[in-house]
Amino acid sequence: MYKNEYQKWLSTNTLDEKLKQELLQMSEHEMEEAFYKNLEFGTGGMRGVMGAGINRINKYTIRKANVGFGKYLLNRYNDDVKRGVVIAYDNRHKSREFALESAGVLGALGIPTYLFESLRPTPELSFAVRHIHAVGGIVITASHNPPKYNGYKIYDEDGCQLVPKYADDVIQFVNQVDDLFAIPSLTEKELKEKGLLKIIGKDIDDLYLKAVQTVLMQKSRTNDRLKIVFTPLHGTSAIIGLRALKENGFNVIEVKEQMVPDPDFSTVKSPNPENKEAFDMALTYGEKYNADLLIATDPDADRLGVAAYHQGEYIFLTGNQTGAILLHYLLSQHQKAGTLPKQGVVFKTVVTSDFGAKIARAYNMDVISTLTGFKFIGEQAKLLEGTTKQFFFGYEESYGYVIKDFVRDKDSIQALLLISEIAGEVKKEEKSLVDYLYELYDKFGYYQEDLVNIVLEGVEGEKKIQKILAEFRDNKPLQIASRSVITVEDYLVRVRYNKFQEEPIEFPKSNVLKFILDDGSWFVLRPSGTEPKLKLYFSVKGESMQDAKTRLQMLKQDVLNHVKAI
Repeated sequence: MYKNEYQKWLSTNTLDEKLKQELLQMSEHEMEEAFYKNLEFGTGGMRGVMGAGINRINKYTIRKANVGFGKYLLNRYNDDVKRGVVIAYDNRHKSREFALESAGVLGALGIPTYLFESLRPTPELSFAVRHIHAVGGIVITASHNPPKYNGYKIYDEDGCQLVPKYADDVIQFVNQVDDLFAIPSLTEKELKEKGLLKIIGKDIDDLYLKAVQTVLMQKSRTNDRLKIVFTPLHGTSAIIGLRALKENGFNVIEVKEQMVPDPDFSTVKSPNPENKEAFDMALTYGEKYNADLLIATDPDADRLGVAAYHQGEYIFLTGNQTGAILLHYLLSQHQKAGTLPKQGVVFKTVVTSDFGAKIARAYNMDVISTLTGFKFIGEQAKLLEGTTKQFFFGYEESYGYVIKDFVRDKDSIQALLLISEIAGEVKKEEKSLVDYLYELYDKFGYYQEDLVNIVLEGVEGEKKIQKILAEFRDNKPLQIASRSVITVEDYLVRVRYNKFQEEPIEFPKSNVLKFILDDGSWFVLRPSGTEPKLKLYFSVKGESMQDAKTRLQMLKQDVLNHVKAI
């Protein structure tokens, strides 16, 4: 099959010349990888390696995706599509080209677009969709993936990524495209002549930053003693993130080498703030200037990584830890001010630590868990509209947080402002964020978590991932790390298996397995929706911090032994 697709591309007269040359140089293995399947939508949209082929990101697969999205919008909104679609893009190779291709295809369908003048953060796209009252949004980004990747994320009229029931409709329209090379697309000049393209920028920036500023709890924020090293890792928060910090009185030291939009990420091993390696240059700056806080955002600025100076070294906070700090600070400050909502709701995912949930419930907040993917939190936020309940906070372990839901996606700009305020407040007491965190552990329990990514690329890698999941699903372990498995949650069949009964899980289908042990520990197996990885999540609670660390290590080792045996 893949050879037929390859020949079809090679014999196409209108094929882009660079892509044609790439085809001619492909090995047999590269040919199979590029053509054995169509690039799929995952939890974060469509993401893949750039290049020639149906399993690659290129202008033809981008056009195909936009045909599907455009026809979905026409089918759902009819004449209301005149409200338009907002398009943003990141710093990667071909991102602006793919953004214009998106506008061109939508324009050929009669759908107007608002295109940002230059790269912008993903959360600002979400804000812009809501502010403009558009029918949807598009971001061209591969988030924190390596330089060879790019991607395509689609948003609904609420600035939320499409949840499965709507994404499935888009996919149906995408699958109806017979000929990738016959998709109509208008040029930028044609779009402007027809009034189908409007360039946006500074006005939206100013409105977004004004909204972001409202997440801060203290009236006076100037704290010259607090020093913050900030890096956007060559990405989209270079201007917006810096403005947010400086305009609110924070003392910021820029990692100048990483303030430029380099698509090759040439100064960083990984543009992912979840990885310590992303902070190598920020660490150098931190040590040079005796900084209190290191902040990194990923290339599309929806994720935030934090390292805090504590007792002579920089301690890297996990997403679960940062989330717990942000949440507790908000709760305690609102309680102090008498503004704590009576029916507040905190959202987390099924792979997020129970630590934050414990804190939230101590302040009488409702806690709702969703599937992995911030679109599910955005969907739940929408459901609160018109009810007596109030959105309070949403987060996931993968370094994503939203404090106020004028953005319906994770928002590193909101989070970097609030975490800076907290660091400044605790510094006044001669403390660090790590001190704050350990005070929370002492009060709410000693939780420890970890994530192991097993990279399995290509056709064989995909088969291996499915084999591992099938083995755990069909032969559920009864005991792990000397503890009994008391509950298994299978989100693919949407059933929770307890010892003596089964009950339905009211979630969309997702190939995720969660195993809960008799001491409250749990682990989850989940294939990444955007990368060739099997993700293994672990969470424990101990009688002390050392006990928690020991339990975590035992749990990880036993689960990994099971995986290796498959």
